[in-house]
Amino acid sequence: MQVAIDEAEFARAMGEVPIGAVVVYDGEIIGRGHNLRETSNDPTTHAEMIAIRMAAEKIGHWRLLDTTLYATLEPCVMCMGAIILARVPRLVYACRDPRAGAVGSIYDFAKDERFNHQVEVTEGVLGTECSQLLSGFFKTLRAGKKIRKTL
Repeated sequence: MQVAIDEAEFARAMGEVPIGAVVVYDGEIIGRGHNLRETSNDPTTHAEMIAIRMAAEKIGHWRLLDTTLYATLEPCVMCMGAIILARVPRLVYACRDPRAGAVGSIYDFAKDERFNHQVEVTEGVLGTECSQLLSGFFKTLRAGKKIRKTL
């Protein structure tokens, strides 16, 4: 999870929402990513999507069997869909996303038996640290907007 946090810090430094993700196979990181939506002007460049693409390219197959995806924030519907479609068996995430989370906050795709693949989930790993990273980012963003309004 610490490497996912490092990825989130890269995103923050770029002015992106600080979310990071890594895919691990057999103890080795095979995919990593951080949010790039603002930089790329692409709504699909979430940290998880980038990490999944990199992992699939590294192993040469779209099925990411026997992997674990670590994310600093509960995945959204798009990312959880990609996790399921890539057959990632295990997801570990730090903190919930009450506005867009698809692993229990709004939806729970991980446990939905209508899908042909279910995902084992561990929640809360370094959750306080990741929550503070996100809260701090948005607090700074709001303060900057407030200053620009007064000018």
